[in-house]
Amino acid sequence: MTHPEYILTLSCLDQRGIVHRVSGFLADHGCNIIDSAQFGDGASKLFFMRVHFALEDGGIGDALLRADFAALAATMALNWELRDARAKPRVMLMVSKIGHCLNDLLFRYKSGLLPVEIPAIVSNHMDFYQLAASYNIPFHHLPLAAGAPPEAKRAQEAKVIELMQTHQIDLVVLARYMQILSPELCAALKGKAINIHHSFLPSFKGAKPYAQAHHRGVKLIGATAHFVTGDLDEGPIIEQDVERVDHAMDAETLSAIGRDVECVVLARAVKWFVEHRILQNGDKTVVFK
Repeated sequence: MTHPEYILTLSCLDQRGIVHRVSGFLADHGCNIIDSAQFGDGASKLFFMRVHFALEDGGIGDALLRADFAALAATMALNWELRDARAKPRVMLMVSKIGHCLNDLLFRYKSGLLPVEIPAIVSNHMDFYQLAASYNIPFHHLPLAAGAPPEAKRAQEAKVIELMQTHQIDLVVLARYMQILSPELCAALKGKAINIHHSFLPSFKGAKPYAQAHHRGVKLIGATAHFVTGDLDEGPIIEQDVERVDHAMDAETLSAIGRDVECVVLARAVKWFVEHRILQNGDKTVVFK
């Protein structure tokens, strides 16, 4: 039988001996460290750590391991989580009428490149129900008309939360879901929802951002993946990337390049989340790659 594997993530005020005490605890409890990463932020005075380890033969059981580490964590005021490294997080994808990110994530999932379970796809349109069916994933159409009254939006978002609870969702991915989430839904999704947008924001807001960028003669196309917060498109950034463009490219070419960048950036952010590599540091993130 293979040994159980865990991923421990933690943060706390920086102090002497954190790595020594954590690694010593694992050694004393029959654990073997597979890989470890740590970072001390001089600005926030916080320390962050991620440890992937295996519980070797003769080590203690899961419940006692957690209880004993909780006792250690209390003495050091640690914020910590201990997760089964082999468990596949449950992800719900949300999309509107632009499907390149959805299609890319589904392909990576089906190919085994993204270690997740996807029990639900949610959309305010019907455009991608056949795509969902081709992957044998339930598709939930939750329409929300433009200019819908607040009570209609609350009812629609209540169904989103119900689906999250029913399917025990660990992460919600806004794969070009083109609705502004209410503050209440943002609060319910805190720390477990990722959005993707083009990096032109805030320079080119609103409709047809790539056409606006083409008109201004931009030289870089980019995308940003970030956590969802009540501040629109201003949540802690997880990943960004860019591609160079030039004057010979039209708006459609810029848009095509932008779609490719968005797919790659969102996939990286999702993969790092499900591998428990992202720790929030105030308005920023620490990403152990």
